[in-house]
Amino acid sequence: MLFTALLVSLGLLNDTPSSPERAVVVLNDTTKVNSMVEKVKSKEWTAKESETDLDSIANSYVNTKEAAIKLRLSLNENLIQGTITFDEIRSSFTNQLVDKIIPHWYGTPWSFGGHTTIPNQGKIACGYFISTTLRDMGIKLNRFTLAQKSPIDEAKMISCGEEINTIVQETHEKAFEEIDEITKEGLYFIGFDEGHVGYLLKRDGELFLIHSNYLIPISVCIEPLKEARVFKRYSKFHIVAISQNNTLLQRWLDNSTVM
Repeated sequence: MLFTALLVSLGLLNDTPSSPERAVVVLNDTTKVNSMVEKVKSKEWTAKESETDLDSIANSYVNTKEAAIKLRLSLNENLIQGTITFDEIRSSFTNQLVDKIIPHWYGTPWSFGGHTTIPNQGKIACGYFISTTLRDMGIKLNRFTLAQKSPIDEAKMISCGEEINTIVQETHEKAFEEIDEITKEGLYFIGFDEGHVGYLLKRDGELFLIHSNYLIPISVCIEPLKEARVFKRYSKFHIVAISQNNTLLQRWLDNSTVM
């Protein structure tokens, strides 16, 4: 019990494989994954992918975070002046996080206790991947506190009091159908019972899981939700809107604390 409590306090139980044997899996078909990734990639990723020097990558990420701050200030001013709608806020926020912030992290190794703040330098656990990218997007939060929460408590913090959809189904096929039915275009937080967390992205009608994966490739990756091995291991999911969460986005615009 003491050991379990220690794992919880360190935020390590968010990434627990059920057994070493089950953690050994086969990679998805490369062509299929590459084709899927192309659907969510934006042209701006090209420069980042061509960088090989770690200092250059780190500097690029600093610039990306600064761009997120400038975007927030610009959107807030335009919203006050009435020149944009909140739908445009949702779209701009989502695109900046999904297409600019998160791509830097693809390939960053996963580990139970990983909490690096620099993409591809060090390792990162699933909870820290979520809390770090949200913080780097400009949301005021304590990334350690959020990362060390259980999936349901992490969902509660991100929800800012908005609705949390808890889905319980006998099969992952039924769970997928229900998730597909309740989600709109945009980004969500998804908690896997008591064991894992990630982002759920719905783009052009397709559902993707973006997470620090404790299964092969054992790194931050994006994959079709329906094919994700992590998804198939669970029957209970906690889903919270990010793109459609007006309270969360307003706190981002106001630069007020989420937690």
